[in-house]
Amino acid sequence: MVYPIDIAEKKVYINTMSVERKNDAVDGDEISLLDLFAVLLKYKKLIIINTLFAAVFVVIYSLISIKLPPEKSFMPNVYTASASMLINDVSKRSNLIPSGLSDLAGVAGVSDTSSYGNLAVYMASTNSFLDAIVDRFDIIKKYEIKQSPRTSSRKIIKSSLKVKLDKNSGVFSISFTNIDPVFAQAVVQYTVEYYEKRFIEIGLDKHKPELKNLADLIETSLKGIKDAEDKVQNLERNISYVNANNLPAVSKEIAHARREVAVQEQIYANTKAQYELLKVKMQSEKPLFQILELPEIPEQKSGPSRGKLCIIVTFAVFFLSIFMAFLLNAIKTIKNDPNAMSKLKGKAY
Repeated sequence: MVYPIDIAEKKVYINTMSVERKNDAVDGDEISLLDLFAVLLKYKKLIIINTLFAAVFVVIYSLISIKLPPEKSFMPNVYTASASMLINDVSKRSNLIPSGLSDLAGVAGVSDTSSYGNLAVYMASTNSFLDAIVDRFDIIKKYEIKQSPRTSSRKIIKSSLKVKLDKNSGVFSISFTNIDPVFAQAVVQYTVEYYEKRFIEIGLDKHKPELKNLADLIETSLKGIKDAEDKVQNLERNISYVNANNLPAVSKEIAHARREVAVQEQIYANTKAQYELLKVKMQSEKPLFQILELPEIPEQKSGPSRGKLCIIVTFAVFFLSIFMAFLLNAIKTIKNDPNAMSKLKGKAY
């Protein structure tokens, strides 16, 4: 009968120890929470001074950056000009892209069922495109680039130029950011013209050059009609002063001039008919490349956000100061603990 009593006593003892441990754990948690607040109160001056200093410093820093000229400012205002173009999807690449340019589209990732917007995005990263902008605006001289001028100038353009393709709508947008709003607008305007010209050159909008050729031919035929009519009028005006012996030759020349007028009029009529038919055809077809919005000179800055910078820096220093307070308190606690110091020094007391 001893064993049950002993077992019961042991159970009671164990339960009592468990309760005491739980109470100690609760007390330990409460003490730890109070210790946290005690540490913060102990180092409150450090936290407040560091936070206030950071807030004042970042505000002064931002104000100075505004007052300085953009070329010398360490955080100047920048302006972004943008334009948007509609690049319609095409089902088959091989039917529209000349064979000599099929490799370019393949490198760009344009498959038989993909959008030509992918090709436009790829073109923005090519050296030929970047070099065109560099040469057009003389970037090497503008930024006084001495070392690796071509590569460095490309990097400058590439870092400020952004392109984006909305695959759902087919809208291709391009933007450029610079401290000079006029320069930013000029770069985007040039890129729009570059894309439009390039798409025509590679044959994606093959009707446009054909329409232009017909327009030039119409202008030429109109000039030919006018010249021939002027010649007829001059001959008829001077026929009364012509010698009778020369009259047959002059009459023959007048007839020839009239035939020339008729030929030019026929050329004009045929060319004009082709021109109008092509215009109707182009209107009925979905254009591949359309300019939706040309760039404007930006009136408001696109960055930097100085207010957001002030808030971020202030809160970052505030939390860093709290971390420093706990770190300093931990170091002080370790120094005052002989056992901890002995472990650090490798000594045993």
